[in-house]
Amino acid sequence: MRKKLKDVCMFYSGTGFPIQYQGQTKGEYPFYKVGDIANNAIAGKIYLELCNNYISSDVAKMIKGCILPKDTVVFAKIGEALKLNRRAITSCDCLIDNNAMGIAPKLDSLRIQYFYFCMKNLKMQTLAESTTVPSVRKTVLEKYEIEVPSLVEQEEIEKKLTLTQKIIEKRRQELSYLDEIIKARFVEMFGNPVTNEKGWKQRQLGEITTKIGSGATPKGGKEAYQEEGITLIRSMNVHNGLFEYKELAHISEEQAEKLDNVTIEENDVLLNITGASVARSCVVPSKILPARVNQHVCIIRCNQCIVPEFLNKLLIDDNYQRLLWSIAEAGATREAITKQQVESLQIIMPPIELQEQFADFVHQVDKSKFDTMTFAPIYDIINLYLHTHFYQGRR
Repeated sequence: MRKKLKDVCMFYSGTGFPIQYQGQTKGEYPFYKVGDIANNAIAGKIYLELCNNYISSDVAKMIKGCILPKDTVVFAKIGEALKLNRRAITSCDCLIDNNAMGIAPKLDSLRIQYFYFCMKNLKMQTLAESTTVPSVRKTVLEKYEIEVPSLVEQEEIEKKLTLTQKIIEKRRQELSYLDEIIKARFVEMFGNPVTNEKGWKQRQLGEITTKIGSGATPKGGKEAYQEEGITLIRSMNVHNGLFEYKELAHISEEQAEKLDNVTIEENDVLLNITGASVARSCVVPSKILPARVNQHVCIIRCNQCIVPEFLNKLLIDDNYQRLLWSIAEAGATREAITKQQVESLQIIMPPIELQEQFADFVHQVDKSKFDTMTFAPIYDIINLYLHTHFYQGRR
């Protein structure tokens, strides 16, 4: 039986999070930002665990915070993060920022993990308003329908999808292990790129690049995208050390001409500069060229003094990621890094021979990663299973 979400769920809104209350590591309530939801999902966790901010009950009252109960499914409701379809379940009473939304199932009708998988199956951007910045409204979600079988059948579906997800996460852990090898090698060769305990010469990023700049969304937003044409790279495509091909957008040559100043070249380093995915970085794969970037992605083009692969791994080093996040979160309601801030970043400068040696090591490890990356995304598996279960003879 199909039911509207408003009939089987409770909806919870996010809360504005004044900067003076951010950064507390202890408190009665965890306060999750969209980035925390993303980090939990990237770590392969269903339940929210990782949190960077806590507040007291007094502060919660002061800011008129909406307290979400345990077993609420939370997700981004606006911006590029919405398109990533990341979900998590709250593990305790908490708050979320006003770029997120929560939906709690009425447990007499829905099992929490079954509902979580249903929400994972929902491609949120299909419900989003057609604007430059996509967003989804509560009134639209309330009308969305899901299958509500018996609680016994829900449990059966839960078990099968949970087992599938565990298999996928095991594979992801193998990939993560290879990433850790690269990180360890970087630290071994170059040390902490922020504190620079090895004493390397340092230069500002703007001094060792021939281009730093971001683009724009073509007029008409996503309605202007095409099945084929010139690639338009968005922040959802840029992950740390990895380019995500899923839902890659394309624009016409006429639209691309208006973005000629942000034409991508081979070996350009990409850096997300706004939103929940801020600070993510990768080297552009040559197979997607010709390409442009939108306003959420910055092009960094290295000169002969620095190797692109080295710069990318420096930017995604854990210590440097913390630095970038501190810049992005300073004094703004939405995470952002300006062009001037990117140009001013201090970059360690080991000898070019060492940089090239490290890049060769990365390429060798990447070959092993591609051999391992044979699993389908969990979204596709959930979609296939639920479609088969409910629409091909089971009901």
